[in-house]
Amino acid sequence: MILVTKTHLPVRKSFEKYVDRIYASNWLTNFGQLEQELTDKLKEFLEVDNLLLTSNGTLAMQVVYKALCLTGEVITTPFSFVATTSSLDWSGLKPIFVDIDINSLNLDSKLIADKITSKTSAILPVHVFGRACQVEEIQKVADANNVKVIYDAAHAFNVRMNNTGESILNFGDVSTLSFHAAKLFHTIEGGAIVSKDGNLIKECRKLINFGITGYDQIDGGGINCKMNEFSAAMGLAVLENIDFIMDGRAKVDDLYRKFLPSELIPLLVNIASNNHSYFPILLKDEEECLTVRDALIANNIMPRRYFYPSLDTLSYVGKQFCPISRNISSRILCLPMYETLLDTQIQQISNIIMSELSL
Repeated sequence: MILVTKTHLPVRKSFEKYVDRIYASNWLTNFGQLEQELTDKLKEFLEVDNLLLTSNGTLAMQVVYKALCLTGEVITTPFSFVATTSSLDWSGLKPIFVDIDINSLNLDSKLIADKITSKTSAILPVHVFGRACQVEEIQKVADANNVKVIYDAAHAFNVRMNNTGESILNFGDVSTLSFHAAKLFHTIEGGAIVSKDGNLIKECRKLINFGITGYDQIDGGGINCKMNEFSAAMGLAVLENIDFIMDGRAKVDDLYRKFLPSELIPLLVNIASNNHSYFPILLKDEEECLTVRDALIANNIMPRRYFYPSLDTLSYVGKQFCPISRNISSRILCLPMYETLLDTQIQQISNIIMSELSL
């Protein structure tokens, strides 16, 4: 069976050398040696000033909401994984959806200002599929209305601006990452908070550790979402292979583009690099999407309808309507994407799609 993604597992010796260090120290969690080492290496690799590891990407977002003292409404996209919306709802914040741009598939920056009210405390865009948002335009709207910008960068590991090479994580007030096993870089489960504001990271570090600030000292409330040492060990081992992972995914992307007609493939976002987190195709309508999906499944190939349903249809968000997001989510299909996908498998997947569409 060919799944939509395949977790990268480093060779066991690579992982075990870090596990041996855990056994030697007998330190399993609470900001251990490997957690700090992974923090430092990711800061260097991603070229960011401040990075805080967390137990997962969803809690990373919720900690940020708390650290920024958000209240009321948060403007966000309906085209994302459900965690973007559920993290807001879980935190007592109301998601206000702005429809997406039909080409970038990201929150449409031109529509944000009209949705801002006296209750708006932040904008939460998502770099969907690692495709960079219009960060400069979004920041202009945020500055004009004195609201925070939090980027859900779960898909945007190592995405960089084309004109400067700067990390996409350096924009807005803060970015959050997911290091779930399905991501191109992972720590089994995990996430991170990135910000140029060192004081914000310091506050988040307190919040992820019960509000503890020192020996026998608790400074306010908090929660537990620290990264453990075994997750950090996996992250360190995976990071050793990151060039292999990203180069392999780029080759898979190139082959799909060779075998499939361009009209099926969303236009590339031209302001930033492509990290090849996903390979989506856009079909004519939902019927065609389901036909292609079912044909692939019949051949033991498992694509996914990322992201379906459009989040403005969820029952708990109230009556909101984003027609472009609903249209895109009904007819988008993500094909298998991972660095060890074989050329013959990519050809097979493409041939099935072409056959079903009579192309």
